[in-house]
Amino acid sequence: MSENSNISRSPLLPERHPIQDFFICDVTDAIPKDDMGSMEHPIFSLATKPDVHIREYEHKGVKISILPSALGLATIHDKDILIYCISQLVAKMNTSVKLQKTLHLKAYDLLVSTNRNTDGRGYEQLKGALDRLSGTRIRTNIKTGEQEVTEGFGLIDSWKIVRQTTSGRMTELRINLSDWVFNAVTAREILTLSRDYFRLRKPLERRIYELARKHCGQQDEWIISLKLLKKKCGSVSEDYEFRRLVNIICTEDASYSHIPDYAISFLVLPNGSNSELHVTVPLPLLATLGIIILSVCTEANSEVEAVHTATRRPST
Repeated sequence: MSENSNISRSPLLPERHPIQDFFICDVTDAIPKDDMGSMEHPIFSLATKPDVHIREYEHKGVKISILPSALGLATIHDKDILIYCISQLVAKMNTSVKLQKTLHLKAYDLLVSTNRNTDGRGYEQLKGALDRLSGTRIRTNIKTGEQEVTEGFGLIDSWKIVRQTTSGRMTELRINLSDWVFNAVTAREILTLSRDYFRLRKPLERRIYELARKHCGQQDEWIISLKLLKKKCGSVSEDYEFRRLVNIICTEDASYSHIPDYAISFLVLPNGSNSELHVTVPLPLLATLGIIILSVCTEANSEVEAVHTATRRPST
């Protein structure tokens, strides 16, 4: 199970559908939305191959067990489907349409909105993602709305192809969301994502972006150790490998500026303190800007290896 990818190619996926029809849920647009529960905690696997290992996570009283099916855990790329579903519900909620857990969708629209291929392989990958989402079981005590429950559930309760063409492509499907996801939406425990999130190629890049988006928020500053960052990412890499992967992402971002909204840098502190991810939100005058500094200090001599500044890029 690898979280690595080739540094020689562009870190961003191509924009596969630069011109999109206005097709989403009877409104002109549906902005990508994500639930804060799965942004905060490592629900989704970063692996690019089937991950059949049970994951256990505990942080500040929150306990999560992620149980895979025989097909493996749902991956962070599978999460695209949930993000699309959440976006649909929020768009409907904003137009005062009564919400239902069961969504009636067009597969093509989902693929286009999440920057996926719309060929036969894209539809087969969609089926695999739906299988993993419905097969992955979560046992948790995460709060949604005014409730705190400890229970087991799937990320989606079920899915069904409504109509399939002779070519094998599904044109319509139904997705029945779990109570946990649905309750998060109705409680408005959601955040807006950049559309370029779907162009991030590496699973770890997506996870770091999620955490930055979740924690940058309204506060002036957020600091997290590299150890805790690894924990919140759900990475199963060795510490040295995780550090290497993060460093590659920072190096690529310095060259390509590809992380949506943020610029991240690898920084080694000289004082021997723990490794840190430092996120700063500037003065209200620069409310559209922010600062991310990803810093890692050596365990031995704490020598400065690199010092970089990083800024949150203005939204366009």
